[in-house]
Amino acid sequence: MNEWVKEIAPTTELRKWFGHDRSKWQEFKRRYFRELDERPESVARFIETVRRQPTTLVFGARDVDQNNAVALKEYLERNVARRD
Repeated sequence: MNEWVKEIAPTTELRKWFGHDRSKWQEFKRRYFRELDERPESVARFIETVRRQPTTLVFGARDVDQNNAVALKEYLERNVARRD
């Protein structure tokens, strides 16, 4: 199944603020994680999907090390461990 889970994507405002400026990476992650914390139902549904099936996080940035998919993976790894 291919699906875009818009509810857990960073807000447009956050993405524009970040602008793939590497110096803003840590602050981007902090703000994005706060956004995710404010959407617990959407995150919980996504975690259940990830547990049921292989999941690929896709991103549209040139930077393979600092993008929203990398940040989301880090967030999920932290939160799945807490929920277990």
